[in-house]
Amino acid sequence: MQYLYYVQQALIWIISIYWVYQLIISLCSFINFKDKPKIVDKKHKFLTIIPAHNEEGVIASLIESLNKQNYPKDLYDIYVIVDNCTDDTEKIAKSMGANIFVRNEPDKEKQTKGYALQYFLNKVLEDKQMDYDAFCVFDADNIVDENFLSAMNNHLCQGEDVVQGYRDIKNPTDSWISAGYAIFYWTMNRFYHLARYNAGLSPLINGTGFMVNFDCIRETGWNTNTLTEDIEFSLKRIIQGKKLGWATDAIVFDEQPVKFKPSWSQRSRWTIGHLQCLQEYTGDLTMAALKNKTLMNFDGLLYIVGTAPMFVITILLLLSNAIIYLGKEMSTVEFILNILRYVIPTFIVPIFTAIVIMIIDKKPIKNMWKGLIMYPVFLGSWLVINFKCLFKRDTTWEKIDHVRDVKISDVEDSDSSKVKGKIKK
Repeated sequence: MQYLYYVQQALIWIISIYWVYQLIISLCSFINFKDKPKIVDKKHKFLTIIPAHNEEGVIASLIESLNKQNYPKDLYDIYVIVDNCTDDTEKIAKSMGANIFVRNEPDKEKQTKGYALQYFLNKVLEDKQMDYDAFCVFDADNIVDENFLSAMNNHLCQGEDVVQGYRDIKNPTDSWISAGYAIFYWTMNRFYHLARYNAGLSPLINGTGFMVNFDCIRETGWNTNTLTEDIEFSLKRIIQGKKLGWATDAIVFDEQPVKFKPSWSQRSRWTIGHLQCLQEYTGDLTMAALKNKTLMNFDGLLYIVGTAPMFVITILLLLSNAIIYLGKEMSTVEFILNILRYVIPTFIVPIFTAIVIMIIDKKPIKNMWKGLIMYPVFLGSWLVINFKCLFKRDTTWEKIDHVRDVKISDVEDSDSSKVKGKIKK
């Protein structure tokens, strides 16, 4: 039993140091910096890309918001990847003035967003007449703030090649599930992405609403193979010693599931993608951290280590407490207190953290109280997903139906649009 105690104390030190580090970095989100100086002063030409699989219900609102960009119309083109569609996605997109790229992929394993991007971008790179400076990727259910391209152009002028925009939610109050997503992303936006950007570390691409300079992929193409192509591409950049950027003022509104079953499926896919990245890139991230000896590389390694490995360590600590208690080496009071040390930071503290963020970033607290109360359940279900995916990994892609057809004008008139121009850097 004594050896188990020593192992337990070692694990406690590991997990404590990890979370103290995360806390210190997150505080950097409250630091205000002046904008970076421009290296060049020009209007870049953008290719906006929308991978779409049977998205007739929402595609028009996204294209409408892109058509309303506060940016020269001759300096960006809209392309919709009509990916194995059987509905009117192509017809609607074409009627809205978008360019169409049809993809018919019979292989079920390759009917994913990552492979669609790979195929399309490699075709674009083959065109010797291609004159785009950068591309932006959106999900078909998005709507985009009118200043998105102007903000991304500014970051390009500042010398940033890969930049993640601010991912907001267009349906945060539809259900406790969509509210859980909203709280999670608002927390990540401030305490992960903005914090690291301010600290001189690297944020991550976060699924949608991001920009990439074509020079970054000109030699290799868009080459990702996991279910989380965004994280995979980010980790590859970090391994190369290259920071990603963050644009608080490039806002994209995303639709999130409102029911539990599609949410479970989506988060399972994300978790499996993280496990794929863990398996594929932990070694390279470790070598990069040892070779370059930079905090940015070390932080990238900690990101991937902080997924499944930290979860497993937490499970082991809970089990060790149970074993020591059952062995009558720990009192009932001590056992309960030890369990609360994990329960409170995991399920209770995030509620108060979310409230602080919502106050600072002008989010709609009044209509989010059900989501806040149910947030521990949302997080708990994610822990169950993580545990399940440790043993069962179904890599089959399942489409999330998008039906929330919200116009950009609707978002701009709502309380959630208060984020625009008011998010404190």
